[in-house]
Amino acid sequence: MAQQVERDTRDASREHQVIADVKAQIARVIVGQDALIDRLLIALVTANHALIEGVPGLAKTLTVSTLAHTLRATFARIQFTPDLLPADITGTLVYNPRSGEFDTRLGPLFANIVLADEINRAPAKVQSALLEAMQERQVTVGGETHPLPSPFLVLATQNPIDQEGTYPLPEAQLDRFMLKVLVGYPGRDEERAILERALGGTVPEIDAVTDAEGIAAVGRAVAAVELNERLREYVIRLVEASREPSLYRMADLGPLLEYGASPRAGIFLARGAQAYAFIHGRDYVVPEDVKAIAPDVLRHRLVTTYEAEAQAVTAEDIVTRLLEGVGIP
Repeated sequence: MAQQVERDTRDASREHQVIADVKAQIARVIVGQDALIDRLLIALVTANHALIEGVPGLAKTLTVSTLAHTLRATFARIQFTPDLLPADITGTLVYNPRSGEFDTRLGPLFANIVLADEINRAPAKVQSALLEAMQERQVTVGGETHPLPSPFLVLATQNPIDQEGTYPLPEAQLDRFMLKVLVGYPGRDEERAILERALGGTVPEIDAVTDAEGIAAVGRAVAAVELNERLREYVIRLVEASREPSLYRMADLGPLLEYGASPRAGIFLARGAQAYAFIHGRDYVVPEDVKAIAPDVLRHRLVTTYEAEAQAVTAEDIVTRLLEGVGIP
């Protein structure tokens, strides 16, 4: 028994070192953005998708591509545009005159990490094709179904300012994203460090520090992180309060919410808390882990009413109220 515990501890230390090595490589290129990097790692180790929103110039695309280069895994970047077609991302059938048959040419979705840049610029048919890939982890080309590689995750970016030529993402697709991360401006010291690096003119090299199997091993370690019964109940209460706020003495939120969080939100909140705890060096979840990840899990799943819009109340405001109003059992 003692040998088993020692072996488990040694294995967990190895997985923690993988996370530390990945962070160290990213820090060679990216200044700050700790919250964004943590959440990208959460998506990576839980094999889920993340949506990143921020104004241009905040290194969203660079952060995702840098993360991908720390892994010995396939990476594809897709620039979403209004004239994009489903076949441009999934693949198509190409006629082979030599054989007289149609050959399948797979698209850029067949990669471990897919960067969907400016995802909200693509029309509905493209979003529908991407939705199948995100949920089913497979793609249908010419009536034939092709499984996507493992791991497979979509890390998407969108610009909240420029709305010309954009299409709002369907609620069903938003629900498939484990996290929606809001990226803010860097602090003064970080801004200075960014400027110094830019003026230095040197491009640091990134080393791949792990592979798909290494990430899978971290994922198994994350799944073993303890989430006790009290915290599981806390997750359930947060999700329930988003649907029935009156049960938690927040009846004034009722007219502001059209729809609350789905059961998928509870699963992602629990898994996200486990991953957040792990990348911060713990093998157990504390309430602060749930609170830290809750805004990223819930903000894109709450559908507000016209009354909320009239009162200038956002989903972000409602998440804050839920965290303040729902007690830990």
